[in-house]
Amino acid sequence: MKALLGDYACTALFKQRAPLAFEDVRPPSAGFKRVVRGLEFDFAELAITTFLMAKAAGKPYRLLPAVVLARMQHPRLVCDARRRVAPRELQGKRVGVRSYSVTTGMWIRGILAEDHGVDCSRITWVTFEEAHVAEFRDPPNVERAPAGSKLEEMLLAGEVDAMVSGDAPVTDSRIVPVIPEADAAAREWRARKGAIQINHMVAVKDSVSQAHAEAWLRLLGESFAAAGNPELCPFGLEANRRNLEVAVEFVHRQGMIPRRYAVQELLA
Repeated sequence: MKALLGDYACTALFKQRAPLAFEDVRPPSAGFKRVVRGLEFDFAELAITTFLMAKAAGKPYRLLPAVVLARMQHPRLVCDARRRVAPRELQGKRVGVRSYSVTTGMWIRGILAEDHGVDCSRITWVTFEEAHVAEFRDPPNVERAPAGSKLEEMLLAGEVDAMVSGDAPVTDSRIVPVIPEADAAAREWRARKGAIQINHMVAVKDSVSQAHAEAWLRLLGESFAAAGNPELCPFGLEANRRNLEVAVEFVHRQGMIPRRYAVQELLA
């Protein structure tokens, strides 16, 4: 059986022991379209937003309760220090992001709306890629960046007022967080919501037997334990119930899924 899974501390033992054919895709997100469009993989890492949108589109995958990647997203919304902008000032402005449906962007929009009173429909989102899920159409306040553009260069040139950074944190000293005291704000959000901001979990195709899914889940549990059960990689249904509830709520509020799925509907 074919699998897509990145190299993380919590997945190292699993990748050594699981009888799966792991395809070398770096970063794993480069293979997400192949998961939800080509249905190529029996076992796959997926961004939580992509998974939820894929479920809404009827794609044949179900979730395993294992987070392989998460981070607090507040520091990922950044601006040029020479043209600082406050969160509330983003209305009417342009914000760059890889794709409108990228999970970090989903969390940032939820934070802006819920904690800063921002109407995100009044922001122009400048994007570089379409959604992983082919059935999704970007809302009207989304535009595509010119071909060949680079997001960080656009920010420093003043072509966008802020940007959502990707997997690698920005190292240019000219670029600073939009949200004041972003790390402290992230800790406060986590305490208040009782949740972490999931990036990637794992899913199995509906054609995979329950016995196989359960065996893989057990082996994942052993792999997470061998890595010391990293704090931002919670494993198991109860450890992830609240995380998933909050993710579903944010994705639904932003119109990317038609209803709020119960956690049990998502799981293998």
